[in-house]
Order: sequence, then structure tokens, then C-alpha cells
Amino acid sequence: MLPLDNVKVLDLTALAPGPFCSMVLGDLGADVLLIEPPQAIRPAGPPNPNPQPARDNALDNLRRNKRSLVLNLKEQAAREVFYKLAKDADVVMEGFRPGVTKRMGVDYETLRGINKRIVYCSISGYGQDGPYRDLPGHDVNYISFAGVLGLIGSRDGQPSIPYNLIADFAGGGYLSALTILTALWARQRTGEGQYLDMSLMDGSMYLLADSVGRYYQTGEVPKRGQVRLNGGFPDYQAYRCKDDKYLTIGSLEYKFWVNTCKAVGREDLIETRQTQPEEGLAALRKIFATKTRDEWFDILSKQDICVGKVNTLDELERDPQVQARNMRVELKGPDGLRVHEVGIAAHLRGTPGAIRTPGHSPGADTVAVLKSLGYTQVQIDTMLKSGT
Repeated sequence: MLPLDNVKVLDLTALAPGPFCSMVLGDLGADVLLIEPPQAIRPAGPPNPNPQPARDNALDNLRRNKRSLVLNLKEQAAREVFYKLAKDADVVMEGFRPGVTKRMGVDYETLRGINKRIVYCSISGYGQDGPYRDLPGHDVNYISFAGVLGLIGSRDGQPSIPYNLIADFAGGGYLSALTILTALWARQRTGEGQYLDMSLMDGSMYLLADSVGRYYQTGEVPKRGQVRLNGGFPDYQAYRCKDDKYLTIGSLEYKFWVNTCKAVGREDLIETRQTQPEEGLAALRKIFATKTRDEWFDILSKQDICVGKVNTLDELERDPQVQARNMRVELKGPDGLRVHEVGIAAHLRGTPGAIRTPGHSPGADTVAVLKSLGYTQVQIDTMLKSGT
């Protein structure tokens, strides 16, 4: 048994937050059906000289545990198919700009008239209202407005753009999955679904709850590279080593900081980390440059110190902790292809999730889904020929 067995999800999303959200739900057992436009089969741009669509989609982690139905929702016949699916769906997800689903005829009010138990999740950059609602954007824009980007980077440099993990995946995808599960839980008590308005800017600001809360209390604005948790102090820092690889020290607690200073032979720095942070930073930068990253890790990891390697992805794959926690999974793909996937982070001991299938190509399940809805082969052939 999987924890989300029998939960049916219709996923209209395309960009990172939505597919990540439905991947999380699929990993936990939900039946996720991607509703994709015809151009998903025929993407814009120059033709690929070596097309391998089945292979490429199988390797896409965000498509795993999902089936795919291609529908042109601009056509009434396609919308009728979608309405049939919505009758017994639990969740509908969409990632269009505000107003688009209403024009397409697949908005919450329309679907609620078909199935009042629908949990309908809209994931957008800035939400369904407010002065920014119609602005286009990506992760870097959302974390800019949310105050996140202004805290990342060195004291004297410009903001450092992180990989799109904050708004897209954490504040967007993960938070949307949590909110969907919350709405499903609420439905058990109310008997009805509800509309979820998820904003990537809101989600990013939500992740800053601790920092924003302190600002509200004190009026002090934290500055980039000048506070303890964003690189302003020697006890919470990334240090370059002899082999040009990096090691992180996270010795916030006094006992860990004492252990760090003793391990590198600089006990004189123990009491000055707060009053003279620049001195400690300069000293440790010189010290860590004398050995390789792995040499330092071998030394410090044995002395009760908060230390970590800055892994590249190929190093991550070989990391013994990744292997021990099954965070690298191998399964069989098309044509005997061995597909490697990132493991499931939610380790439920009683009802664990599972990676059941690699990603399907767009439209791979169209015929099977239409047949399950009662369409005849003649009707299906007609719809496929007309581009429905």
C-alpha cells in the first residue's frame, strides 16, 4: 500500500514548480495524469538531429510515476474529455497566468460544477491578485521581490543567483504539495474540495519567516554577507582548500566552534568570532588552503565538528550517505535502458513511497486513457486525426 493510493491528480502544469509538486504526490502513490498540449509532442525550435524522445523522457525525473494524455484544450471535444476525467479526480493542478484557465474553460468554478470535491491548485508567480499578478517571471524574479536574493552573496559583491531551488522547488513545488495534502485532509471533514492560490513570491517569503519576523520585532535589516547565517562570520562559512574544492563549517554552537579552533590549532580565535569576525575569516582561509578538502574532512569529521564537503553532482552520486539512504535509485526504462533517479526523501517506515515507472513520453497513454473513458477506437482515431 502506498500512502496516496487512489488519489487521482490531473496535472496541467509544465514548468518546474508544478511538475515537482506532482512528482512528490506521485512518489507517494497518487495516480498522476499529465494533460499536455499537442506541442509537447512537436516542440518548437530546430529539429533534434538525434531524437530519442522515449529515452529523454524516461530520464526526466520530474515525469516519473506519471501517465501522459495529450489534449488540445482549445477544442470543445478535448474539453469534454477533460470534464469526464474531472468527474472523479481528486486534484487539478495548473500553472498558467491568472485568467488563462477561465478562458480555456477549465477553471475552478467550471470544474466545481462537475465535481464539488475537486481540490484545485493554481501555482503562479505572484498569485491571483495584487499589482504583480500579470507579471511574467522566473525563480530569480520571485526571490528578488521576496527579499531572499538580497541576502545571498558576499558583503562587497552583487547578489549571487542560486540554482532555482528556492521559489520553484521549495516555496513553489513542495509547499504546493503540502497545501494539496492539507486540502485533501480538510475534505474528509467538510466533504468538499477548495481552491488553492499558490504564489512563488509568497512561498519564498514564507521560507524567510525567521528573518522577516526578527525584522518586524527589531526594525534591523539584515545585510548581505554581514550576518552569521549568510557568510559574515568564520563559524558558518565555505572555505577554499588546497585542491580548489570547498569545505563548509557550520559551528554555530560554542562547543562546536571550540572544537573547530582546537582542531586547526587556533584556540586564540575562540573568543573573537563575534567581535573580530574578519580576523577569524582571514585566518581560517589561510589554514584551509594548506590541505585538500578530503584531507580536512577526514580530520574534522572525527572531532565532533559541523563540517561538510561541497559536492559536485558526480561526487554526490558516489557519496556513501546517498548510497546508505537509497537516494540514488535505478530502474528499467524503455528498450532495456537503465534509468537512474533521485530517491524519495520522505522515508515513511510503514507506507513508503515508490518510484514505479520512469517518465512517459507526451501522449504515450492517450489511447489507453480515452478507452478507459468509454471512447471507441473509431472515435479515438477521429480525435487523433483532428488534433483534439
